[in-house]
Order: sequence, then structure tokens, then C-alpha cells
Amino acid sequence: MSRSLFVAAVAALVLSSCCSAPKENVHPEWMYNSVVYEVNVRQFSPEGSFKAVEAQLPRLKDLGVDVLWFMPINKIGVEERKGTLGSYYAISDYKAVNEEFGTMQDFEELIAAAHELGFRVVMDWVANQTSPDNVWMTEKPADFYERDSLGNAIWEYDWTDTRSLNYDNKEVWYAQEDAMRFWLDKGVDGFRCDAAGEMPTETWQYLVPALRKDYPEIYLLAEAEKHEFMVDTMFDATYAWELHHIENAIGGGPANKDGEKTAADLRGYVEKDLHNTPASAFRLAFTSNHDENSWNGTEFERLGDAWQVMEVLNFTLPKTQPLIYTGQEIGLDRRLEFFEKDPITDWSANEYTGFYKYLTNLKHNNPALAAGERGGCFKWVRTPDPDVVAFSRRLGSNMVVVYANLSRDSSKEIVALCTAENPNGILPGWGWRVIVR
Repeated sequence: MSRSLFVAAVAALVLSSCCSAPKENVHPEWMYNSVVYEVNVRQFSPEGSFKAVEAQLPRLKDLGVDVLWFMPINKIGVEERKGTLGSYYAISDYKAVNEEFGTMQDFEELIAAAHELGFRVVMDWVANQTSPDNVWMTEKPADFYERDSLGNAIWEYDWTDTRSLNYDNKEVWYAQEDAMRFWLDKGVDGFRCDAAGEMPTETWQYLVPALRKDYPEIYLLAEAEKHEFMVDTMFDATYAWELHHIENAIGGGPANKDGEKTAADLRGYVEKDLHNTPASAFRLAFTSNHDENSWNGTEFERLGDAWQVMEVLNFTLPKTQPLIYTGQEIGLDRRLEFFEKDPITDWSANEYTGFYKYLTNLKHNNPALAAGERGGCFKWVRTPDPDVVAFSRRLGSNMVVVYANLSRDSSKEIVALCTAENPNGILPGWGWRVIVR
């Protein structure tokens, strides 16, 4: 089948999915086809500094990412510190930078350089807890923190290097707002809100509108899946944790049991998410991030040979805003240490770089792949094999069709994929095909 005949056949399958774009945006225009990149400053270079990240901004620009999410850059605690260097998520001063990375001026220069190249800069914001030696422990009243019957400040889970803030006290809300404004005034473009679901929803229902009133273009990402975080006046994006776990369970890499989930589970998730969440909701989709990499394994450990097809889905499924974590673009195949120095020393481009550049270009150049309510209409494409997930996204004259073999079986015959290069229309195990019209 010739390529022109193939495209025509696909168009006939999905013609009924056409629709027009919404007249008004819920989010700022720049967000819809954006790709997020998570920067681990400590491990980004042997220097582990703001200046070292700044030096690599042209490389990240060439990669095609748009939003630079910096893991926490605030000053961190010493008391009850884990490991040699401590956790980025045990903040000792919300209005100071971690001296490990450089000075406040260094960070301000990094923001300016990033903006000059067209990036948006997002800070990781750790509002649920602080380090035991945070300045608020002495500057604020005792009821700023949750305490036990003996008056000792307490922590959650195994976060022994932190102390939980008391959100029954609204003064904590106002203190967080003040600290966030401090950084917005310095030019950051928003926040990734750590453990947002651990805090009362009412706190965010106050904070988000208060900040958006004066900074309407900010990007806000919640590390949570709560439905109430997805309404139009709240967060721009929430985590696609459920999708991530399904992808891991389908992939069955060495760190997972093989075949716990199937393509049917992924289809079920997509249907549920489309029907149960607002059209405007963005879902941050990822095969890795700092938590997954350090604690649960690399994408290769968790997904095995399925890592690439899952990344294709993360860039093309409806609602998704894709994430690339530090090192994925060169195929980093180790778990980065969390509390110690463990730098990446070689950023040479390779086949992984080319793959991610293909995906970022795909996202940028196809309006149908926009996240949220601006994205193209979604329609399943019929295939003869239940292991093959196929769908179209269409917006006006732009159409993207995706075929993904979610199994290791290489005998998936998809007649519609017959081309001169692939006359039998076979998708290999964990194979994929994207066609753009």
C-alpha cells in the first residue's frame, strides 16, 4: 500500500473525530504543547551548581523542552540530615538558596538566561513540611507545626529529617503565600507543588487564586491526582500516577512482575480519565522522575524494552503534558543517589537524544497533540489484535495516528500499516508507529 493510500485509509477510519478548537483558553497559550524537563541540579554536573546548569541551557534548548522544573533549590536543613548532603525536600529557609548550588545572584542570572532562550522556570515548592531547623521553628509560634502530646514537632512516613506544618493554622497559609511571592517577584514562572495532596485542599483553594490574581501566567503543577485540583481555577496540571503505574505493570521490566496489566487496562484508564476529569485538565505523564529513578529504578528496570513505546504514549495520549527527567535524554541507566553526590559527567548526544528530539518536535508541531481542552479530538482506531492500542488525535486539518504494540509478541499484523518499507504491516514487540497528516 502506498503512503498516500495509507493516509487516506486512516483518514476514513477517524473522520468522525473532527472538531474545532475552543474559542477561549483556560491556560496560557504557551502551556498547551509544552514539554517539561526536571533539573536535578546536584547531579547535573560535577560542579552541581546553578552556573553549570546555565552552561547547558543551549543543549536543553536544542532538545526541545520548554519548562525547566528545578528540584528544590532552597536552603536545606542540617539537623537530622539524611546522608552526607541531605534531602532537597527538607527546607530550612524558604527565602534562601542552597549554598551547595551557588548564590542568590547565580540563581537570578540562571533565570534571566533561561528566559532569554525562551524557557519557563518552575521551582519545586515543598509546602507540606520543613526541616527540623527551619527558621520558622524559632521565628513563628509553636502552633505553626503539628505536635504530639508532649509538644514535640512530628513528621510523616519515614521523613525523619522533616517536621510537618500545621495547616489548621491559617497563618501558615499566609506565610507560604508570602514566600511564594518572594520567588515570583524574582522571575520564576510557577511551582511544582510537592506532596500537594498531603495538605488540605482548602489551603490550595486559597493559595492558587491569590497567586493567580497578581501572576496570571504562572504554571502550577500538583504532585497529586485529586479531582478538586483539576478544576479550571486550580492547578494547570496534576500527576498521571495511575497511567504511570499501568504502563509499568504492562512493561514488566526486571523491577516489576511480568504482565500484571494489559492494553485493555490502558484503554480503560484513558476512557475513565476522559470522562471523569475536566476537559481542561493537564496530566503530567512520565516514564521517570526523581522519585521513580532513585527509589523504584530506572525506566529500563521498570519497563524493560517497553520504555520507548510508553514514552510515545506519554507524548501523544489526550490530556498529557510529557516530562523528561535529568539524564533520560542520553539513556542514563543508573539510579541517581538522593542524599550524596552522584553526578552525570558525559552529556554526549546519542540515539536516545534523537528519540526525545523527535518526540518534542512531534509535540510542538502538531496542534492536535495539545494538552487539555485545546487538544485534538480523540478516537480509538480499530485493530485486529487486542494487544495493539491505536488511536487518532485530530484538530482541523492536523491529524496524528498512533499504533502501539503493548506486548513483546512480534507477530502483530496491522494491515493498515502496510507500506513499501513494511509490506506485511507487522509491528515488532513493543513497537510503535506514528503517522502525521
